[in-house]
Amino acid sequence: MGFRIGSDWRAPIAQLEALYADYPKPHDGVPDFTVRLFAARPWRRFLRPAVMIGGDFVLPEAAPLPLAQGLLAAEMGMNLQMALGQRRYLLLHASVVERDGRALVMTGISGAGKSTLAALLGARGWRLMGDEFALLDPETGLIHAFPRLISLKNEAIGVAERAVAGGRFGPLLAGTPKGDIRHLVPNGAAIAAMDASAMPAVLLFPRFGFAAAERDVAPSEVFVRLTQASTNYVTLGERGFDALTRFVKTVPARAIDYPDTESAIAQVEALWAAL
Repeated sequence: MGFRIGSDWRAPIAQLEALYADYPKPHDGVPDFTVRLFAARPWRRFLRPAVMIGGDFVLPEAAPLPLAQGLLAAEMGMNLQMALGQRRYLLLHASVVERDGRALVMTGISGAGKSTLAALLGARGWRLMGDEFALLDPETGLIHAFPRLISLKNEAIGVAERAVAGGRFGPLLAGTPKGDIRHLVPNGAAIAAMDASAMPAVLLFPRFGFAAAERDVAPSEVFVRLTQASTNYVTLGERGFDALTRFVKTVPARAIDYPDTESAIAQVEALWAAL
């Protein structure tokens, strides 16, 4: 999946070039989506510069971000194009990691810890396939990799900085609408294998801040929660319904509560070993 990104300012483009330096160019040089970062008024390029997000698809009511958060605006712009424009895959708002050719899909509300777990598992031998979206192929049932920057928020930033030795991090973006954010670049193995898909083996609903516990999740609950987690389920119509139905029927689902990341990693490893 490739993007063409234009900006009224050089700074966001320079940050993207640095963080995505190891990524391949779009196949055949043709991007799938266009993102544009622009000033709503010419004078806002210079005086209290404010970044509006545009592109192939837009949300007219979206508020601008300060130029210091231009990298975040670019990432949000890419997410927006995928969320509103993707038609080939069923999108699930989820983090995905892979081991032994099988994918662990993690989804949940904001703050559940899925991005943090994906980053930590990626530092422990798992392959990161994606942080923001799981791309479910309606024809094959495979998950396709989409390993863009991992978005870490607030306390998770320090956790990842201590755990991911030699990790490449973007600038600290303070005071965003979701608090402090810092992006982590996936490791070389994740980028090199970004064309390798995997069959989903487990769907996990993590929840941070509770005593360690786990439970099975009924298919009916899974189906409802995944329709809520998909940005294009309704748009895909029958294809989306069939893909999600097959996913729910064939992929076991577990929910885990965890008080800290070490507990979560242990629970994930135990769950994986029991497959």
